[in-house]
Amino acid sequence: MLRTFSRYVALSALALFGLAQAQPQIGAPTQLSAATPRQAAPGLNGALPSLAPVVSQTASGVVNISTLSRGSDNDNPMFSDPFFRRFFGQPDRPQQREPQASGSGVIVDAAKGYVLTNHHVIKGATKVVVTLKDRRELTAKVIGSDPATDIALLQIPSERLTAVRVGESDALQVGDYVLAIGNPFGVGQTVTSGIVSALGRAGLNIEGFEDFIQTDASINPGNSGGALINLRGELIGINTAIIGPSGGNVGIGFAVPTNMAIRVMDQLARFGEVKRGGIGIAAVGEVNQEIAKENKLASIEGAVINTVIGGSPADKAGLKKGDVVTAVNGRSVRTGYDLRNQQALTPIGQTLDLAITRDGRTKNLRVAVETPARAQGLRPEKITELPGTELSSIPKELNRRGVYVLDVEKDSEAFQIGLRENDVLLGVNGNYVNSPAEVRRAIQSANRFVVFNLVRGDNRIDLRARKGATQGT
Repeated sequence: MLRTFSRYVALSALALFGLAQAQPQIGAPTQLSAATPRQAAPGLNGALPSLAPVVSQTASGVVNISTLSRGSDNDNPMFSDPFFRRFFGQPDRPQQREPQASGSGVIVDAAKGYVLTNHHVIKGATKVVVTLKDRRELTAKVIGSDPATDIALLQIPSERLTAVRVGESDALQVGDYVLAIGNPFGVGQTVTSGIVSALGRAGLNIEGFEDFIQTDASINPGNSGGALINLRGELIGINTAIIGPSGGNVGIGFAVPTNMAIRVMDQLARFGEVKRGGIGIAAVGEVNQEIAKENKLASIEGAVINTVIGGSPADKAGLKKGDVVTAVNGRSVRTGYDLRNQQALTPIGQTLDLAITRDGRTKNLRVAVETPARAQGLRPEKITELPGTELSSIPKELNRRGVYVLDVEKDSEAFQIGLRENDVLLGVNGNYVNSPAEVRRAIQSANRFVVFNLVRGDNRIDLRARKGATQGT
């Protein structure tokens, strides 16, 4: 399981940095074994196999990333690495803030100065500094960041940069050799090697959308955002996470595949964020042996549609509850995670070609990817009691209470009191609401003040405003 902290780990981590701070004496002799000087092994003539050509081709495109964050940092530079805290669970200990080595990144477009890294490396940073292999330090601009995939896009001045060529991660096979390049524990650029241990790892609860490459190449704190390279010298993954009972590497590391990272990068470059749509399916299950037998599937793979929202693109295309999706745009769907990822990474306005099996028969359906509101079958309504907003009841298929806020005009009273697009109103003045009409009646029945009880992301918020006023109180 993913481990973030234990007493044993804490002691190990403290011991590690205690030793790291005890520098060896200058001039102290190095103890060597009583062995004869190295000699060339007999019978081995000519050049030895080496990964050096791949390293020399790619190393200049892998960078170190330092951040300055608002507030206080920790005593040791490595404690500022979110990847380190993620697995060692070190508590915050305040000191004066200063740039701290926090991760790695990869130059993917030299002409534009684009650098890919992890969201958790630059999260909350007020200043980001990229250090190149030639030791130049460049201030980076955060173009955009996507927590759901843990990918961030930075931009640095595009002078004398070397990019790593982006490869096709879908072509990877288990057993392929790979290199991991990054800055583990702040020791400097380090190269480790291994193989692809598994593909399509998901369900690890690391990120919102998971399709990880698993590797046994050594990945440690500080490698976050670094490069996973194939033997052609191509970037095929962004190193992101590890599983380790002691917080360090035990040969189970994970990288976001480039085919996911680049699609995220394209949207970050265009919009500064990822605009995700949907097709109108509220729940997706896994294929089991019984479902595979009922649908005459060749293998126990696929995504089972459990809920189709009425009026959604999926409903209009003919998708039904119980259908098994076996492929999307020609790519096999092994689990519900595969379908979820393909839906989330397809830009709004494009289509998904679904291969489905229904009662043992195969069908092909083309489904449009729409905005979340349209995908969920939301129907906007305006009420005079809350001008400048568009509200919608939540479809019963979603099995959720509340009223969805589709839009809030920035110069409206609603915006001034704090309402925002994508908020979900749960109640008004303590009364549950499930339709725009109920919101209207609750506001009308209020005396001097109106209290909106809502959910925004993972947070519950209460907004209090004077009835008819333009500002919250």
